[in-house]
Amino acid sequence: MYSFEFEKPSTIADAVAALGAEDAQALGGGQTLIPTLKQRLAAPTTLVSLSSIPEMQGVCVEDDGSLAIGGATTHATVAAETADKYAALSDLAGHIGDPAVRNRGTIGGSLANNDPAACYPAAALGSGATIITNNRSVSADDFFQGMFTTALDEGEIITTVHFPIPQAASYQKFLQPASRFALVGVFLARFADGVRVAVTGASEDGVFRWSEAEEALNKEFRPDALMDLKINPMNMIGDLHGSKEYRAHLVGVMTKRAVEACI
Repeated sequence: MYSFEFEKPSTIADAVAALGAEDAQALGGGQTLIPTLKQRLAAPTTLVSLSSIPEMQGVCVEDDGSLAIGGATTHATVAAETADKYAALSDLAGHIGDPAVRNRGTIGGSLANNDPAACYPAAALGSGATIITNNRSVSADDFFQGMFTTALDEGEIITTVHFPIPQAASYQKFLQPASRFALVGVFLARFADGVRVAVTGASEDGVFRWSEAEEALNKEFRPDALMDLKINPMNMIGDLHGSKEYRAHLVGVMTKRAVEACI
């Protein structure tokens, strides 16, 4: 790796100030950034760790019943502290990577990176979450803007993520066994005002909502409602792990399993 300065602020304000330096880079759990540095694919002059900011850690229940999760909260903590509040989110967090990854990686880092096969983007989009930064609030529908691309501005950090609690939800993940990323993952959440279906791991454009499935399930919430729906494979990811057609097929299979789990 190249040499760099290391900052470890204890407040959000100090972190934002440190990120104002030229070529400064925020560091969450480092599960993506550190390998990138090792391969010399990035060369920030300063790393600003977000791991020691108390106001960015932990899980709490808001007055409206939603969950507020600090951006620097690890996957392991999310899994443990949401188990009795949002079981589908807890299950998702508890199956990210391996124990080492779950005890270092953070929800804010995952959302900010927006890897096309990451799990949290599907949870945020499927839940209709709100991403809170040091500057503003952004709905999940507006936050994810393509592969590795989000609405975050330069130097902006995710401080909290608000998750509404649905009536029922399920995350169904067909994992790539070596990386444990999602070959295809579907997060389905059923609310009083409708169903949301978010898909990760499948599209060249990153996480997306399957609106046709949502429309069909809003009319009739059962697996057979999806029988005649098919995803166009044109924009799906095709690689050595699975063809475009295979991933398109898996989207339907995983969505049906998610519906079954919610009934």
